Amino acid sequence: MVSDISAGRLLRSNTRGCIVGCHVSKQIPAFGSLVFIPTENDKVYGLVHDIHIDDDGLVRQLAATDNIPDTVILDNRTNRNVPVEMSIIFIGYQQDEKIYHLLPPRPPLSLDEMYICGADDLRIFTSAGKLGYFRHILSNPEIPVGDLLSVHIQAGKAAHEEGGDPNWANQAIQEIIILLRDNHEMMTAVLGAISDSFPESL
Repeated sequence: MVSDISAGRLLRSNTRGCIVGCHVSKQIPAFGSLVFIPTENDKVYGLVHDIHIDDDGLVRQLAATDNIPDTVILDNRTNRNVPVEMSIIFIGYQQDEKIYHLLPPRPPLSLDEMYICGADDLRIFTSAGKLGYFRHILSNPEIPVGDLLSVHIQAGKAAHEEGGDPNWANQAIQEIIILLRDNHEMMTAVLGAISDSFPESL
């Protein structure tokens, strides 16, 4: 099932990820959400790993003001022209109805629209292949790897349990252990973050 929840449009992109701008009135995906961007090659999938809410001149002035009326705060949030910016790491793509856990052949273009994946989308993507997309996350030093994987596995666990597979999260954790077997320090940090979400899985 394809989600139809639009979450903004691309500002810029490269082979490994993109930045998406979203108006505050739209539904903003949470940190760790799986998203997709339709392209001429079907879809590019990614995870939200950072959300930026930048200031502007008016916000700076208001922040220095005492007793700001609620109506002024609400007006600034709903009518604000500075977009919420989300950083996305690409983790796979779909082409000819087949999902690959590889970097996309080419990045999506500016102003392409991004959508939030539902539970069915999440289950379908994470069931394809052998969780090879974990290596894109683990090899990126610019993202909070442990927290991102913790949130992603928590969401994947719920989606797969809803679909009748209670073992997906344990399989995912075992794959992380295998990928980090030569990096004990990082393994400890990542598994520590995951255990904060559901310690019964470790």
